[in-house]
Amino acid sequence: METINRLKENVEIILPQDGLEQKLEQAKNENRSLVIKLGFDPTAPDLHLGHAVVLKKMKQFQDFGHQIVILVGSFTATIGDPTGKNKSRKPLSIEEVQHNAETYISQLSKVIDVSKAKIVFNSEWLDKLSSSELIQLLSKVTVAQLMHRNDFNKRFTENTPISMHELLYPILQGFDSVKLNCDVEMGGTDQLFNCTMGRQLQETFNLSPQIVMCMPLLKGLDGKEKMSKSLNNIIGLTDEPTEMFGKTMSIPDNLILEYLDLATDFSPEEKQVVKERLSTGENPMDIKKAIAKNIISQYHSKEDADKAERFFQNQFQNKKFDEKAFTPVAIESLEAQNTALALINLCQKLKADMTKSALKRLIEGGGVQVNNDKVMDSFLDIELVAGTKIRIGKRDFYELL
Repeated sequence: METINRLKENVEIILPQDGLEQKLEQAKNENRSLVIKLGFDPTAPDLHLGHAVVLKKMKQFQDFGHQIVILVGSFTATIGDPTGKNKSRKPLSIEEVQHNAETYISQLSKVIDVSKAKIVFNSEWLDKLSSSELIQLLSKVTVAQLMHRNDFNKRFTENTPISMHELLYPILQGFDSVKLNCDVEMGGTDQLFNCTMGRQLQETFNLSPQIVMCMPLLKGLDGKEKMSKSLNNIIGLTDEPTEMFGKTMSIPDNLILEYLDLATDFSPEEKQVVKERLSTGENPMDIKKAIAKNIISQYHSKEDADKAERFFQNQFQNKKFDEKAFTPVAIESLEAQNTALALINLCQKLKADMTKSALKRLIEGGGVQVNNDKVMDSFLDIELVAGTKIRIGKRDFYELL
């Protein structure tokens, strides 16, 4: 019972509800391990804490002696997965898929034991499907079944185009479960439809249908959308400790419990203590620090977590501007035509990931400091002199050299 409770912890959807108990009993009777599948389409090269929510559940299955299978969508990524929004995701080239897949696999070791995992690429079988075999596969699914997928239904109702390749995608993902004869397929709640397609196709191939276990989607730093690199709201598994700490401290207070449950590896008892501290009015900043240190300890080390906390305290809680740690920037690298730049242009060269309009709002709101002075004029000329120190927002400090 303890094993089942641990495996069910934080899981949002299990289909069917008693499926896990049935599968564990089946594996026991057949004296074998369960086959647990998690699929990744390598659409971006970096994993983040949102991915880790599912990966840590896979690690639990692995710790209990089951066979976890990481399926890299090396074929499906080249045709474009529906995004769940109002358009399909851009398909990737074979070269992009290979690069991203290699990066993914190297990062998996931060969460799972890669040496004991089975890593497969669905191009191994999908590339070999003949036209007749593909049509036979398609014949096992009706259009009505596909239209049960929420985003397909919504786009159809709103007369938003749906390409044929998008309708094909969940069928191919389901066929992966047939080829692997999976017992369990893991994913986020946004993958529920695709995972249930695997159950359906396995039954048509006279296989015991897999159960589906969906983990909740961790919200990103904006506190609104799910964590996604395309939304620039992620904490990456390869982020530097100081960056991890700073990002975690920036999450809205209403996400503290979500990050505590989904992003930390505190024991249930430790989590309860933290929740009681929060409910009795303890400063949320202190709770975030505990969460940040735990996250860094998982993906780096406890020593790195301690150093990151000290850096944060000096950088963001020590009010003395000159004692901050500044990123050195060579004046030559700014490629300025003159010996001075308008503040907004200087900021744009230093913070290339921010739009000009966002920087203008930040400056006019008092969020930019030059040396010891807050500057609110976007077009004030700043002399490019070595030793000039610039703060942009709360977390970015630069010194011209």
